[in-house]
Amino acid sequence: MNISGSRKRAVARVTLRRGSGRIFINGKSPQEYFKKEHLVQWALEPLDVTDLRNVVDVKVRVEGGGVSGQSGAVRHALARAIALLDPSKRPVLRKMGMLTRDPREKERMKYGKTKRRRAWQYTKR
Repeated sequence: MNISGSRKRAVARVTLRRGSGRIFINGKSPQEYFKKEHLVQWALEPLDVTDLRNVVDVKVRVEGGGVSGQSGAVRHALARAIALLDPSKRPVLRKMGMLTRDPREKERMKYGKTKRRRAWQYTKR
């Protein structure tokens, strides 16, 4: 089963299979792909919370956005896939807020501004 999850501009597609706990993200290990330990832990948190770290094999295809968004997208997709695989784990994932897509996006650039909200400096004289 292919389940997708997203955060910011990143989209992740996850395939779960019963196995020995092998995890591949775009053909690499999570540590090799994300490089920062806190991003790896955040991405794989649904497996730790549901005690499935050494029970299922995970294959992830992730694209778009930056590493933080991709890590969040993997987390969201993994949580959704686990909830489909084992509906009894759903309340735990829901309580931890892993099944809800983070709606925050980058604000658009507006005309007449230097940044998203920052206006030109006002000069009186």
